[in-house]
Amino acid sequence: MRDDGLEKAIAAAGGVASLARGLGIAQPSVSGWSRVPAERVLAVEALTKVPRSTLRADLYGEQSESGEAQTREVDEIDRMRAAEWNLLAVLMGRAPSADLLARLSTLTGDATAMGLAHIALGQASAQADETAVNREYFDLFIGVGRGEFLPYGSYYLTGFLHERPLARLRADLERLGVERDGHRSEPEDHIAILCEIMANFASGAFVADIETQRAFFEAHVKPWGARFFADLELSAKANFYRAVGQVGRVFLELESQAFTLPA
Repeated sequence: MRDDGLEKAIAAAGGVASLARGLGIAQPSVSGWSRVPAERVLAVEALTKVPRSTLRADLYGEQSESGEAQTREVDEIDRMRAAEWNLLAVLMGRAPSADLLARLSTLTGDATAMGLAHIALGQASAQADETAVNREYFDLFIGVGRGEFLPYGSYYLTGFLHERPLARLRADLERLGVERDGHRSEPEDHIAILCEIMANFASGAFVADIETQRAFFEAHVKPWGARFFADLELSAKANFYRAVGQVGRVFLELESQAFTLPA
């Protein structure tokens, strides 16, 4: 039986199939939900405009004496961080749909490095064709045999998949109580999964103070993440994803600088 938050998300998306398609996952995965999984709340909120406090009141709301959910306060900077991490998670997890490209085409920015990166992504989205971007994603990250890039921490750090960096990551995730999504086949050190975890840390979906976030970032993202996005930004085979690489590189550099500041 689905809870009220999930029902509202499905209705807002136009049905189970539309919600699954917008999230870039298989329809049976969404059909099997009884409520929106914690790691999917931000993506569902962005897609459907149903507030996170409605989707998962247990995570984003507290009960008042009357029994009504009250939205938990989240720092505005952390909301922005969560949105940026989630954007990277979505774009690195699957090629964007035509609807997402249309929404990204409205991105604007200021003269800062992050603002300019958003402008570039907005322009790339406005010029992109869904079919071409799907092909580009396949060629870059999947390929016949393998893609141009292997977006895994183990590979970037050791030159091989499923090495010690993945084992250390799994140990830390177990210690933090972050469980693997049973519907995913990718190892946890895929850049999209790491971005999703950081988004959930920033939003409060996963309980982690700033020191825990800093330690996780410096252990599992900082050693290779910005380098991966810089390589993507410079790839001659990237078109739309060159702009994604720019956003990722700039944002991870900002996060790295921010984590050096006193809490």
